Amino acid sequence: MLSSNRLRVLLEVFRAGSIAAAARELKLSPSAVSHQLARLEDEAGVGLVERNAQSLRLTDAGRRLAHRAQEVVDILEAAEKDLRAQARVDAGALRIGFFASAGYRLVPLALSRFADRYPAVTLDLVEGQPFELLPDLERGALDILVVFEHALDPWDRPEGIEVVPLLDEPQLLVVPNGHPAARRPRIRLADLADEPWITTFGADHPVSILERAGALEGFTPQIRCRSDHYEVTIGLVRAGLGVALVPSLGLHGVTGVQIRRLQTPQLHRRIGVARRATNPNPAAKSFTAYLRTAAAQLRNSLPA
Repeated sequence: MLSSNRLRVLLEVFRAGSIAAAARELKLSPSAVSHQLARLEDEAGVGLVERNAQSLRLTDAGRRLAHRAQEVVDILEAAEKDLRAQARVDAGALRIGFFASAGYRLVPLALSRFADRYPAVTLDLVEGQPFELLPDLERGALDILVVFEHALDPWDRPEGIEVVPLLDEPQLLVVPNGHPAARRPRIRLADLADEPWITTFGADHPVSILERAGALEGFTPQIRCRSDHYEVTIGLVRAGLGVALVPSLGLHGVTGVQIRRLQTPQLHRRIGVARRATNPNPAAKSFTAYLRTAAAQLRNSLPA
């Protein structure tokens, strides 16, 4: 393997026309330049320089290698430029994964402010369930992943992944307008045991949070429909086809239904930012701060 540093020396000798001139440009002694050339010849296995008492010139092989050295130096300088750009928050790229209801307000609010501050950062956005996108975060295809975990279904974070908490978000009861449950001052999940339910498919297993909570209160919910799209869930509830549990982030601006908090303390999920502890991308740390600010703003405006 040829040394890139010695290739730089050869290139400078080619440009300057002499060892002395190259030494001045490289801020080395002439003997050091000669030594580097000799080492490069050993690595190449071919003579690169013709020397005599009065002058020095490159052999055909030396000139050909000098041209190649220019290509190598150009590539290295481009790589260094890219690295310097990545070391700054105001350049480079940021790859963000997030789940659907975080994409309603939380992520857009943070992104709009981040993009205004750092318009040169290239953003790559991927929507999906946390358990689907976590492998991408682990292998480096994502820098940031907005995640959630339910109090009734905690997950073990993989080694090397840290999670910065953003907010705790309640699971709220959604019923059609005029439903008797909306008039009760206190509602337990078991009070709705005979209702048809609209629920989710669950995360990486088929049992939803509703079914886990129902089991704790001694009943099995009657599932009429499963959907991971809260617009669908709310539309079915609005049409009187069932009741549902929906997290607060999925209820912004919803009309035509009644929203109530249940007397079940475990019915909440924790929203956070997952990232690799070793990720050197400075934009990841900066965007996390913007997410925390957005979460603090949303915390006071979520339906309660």
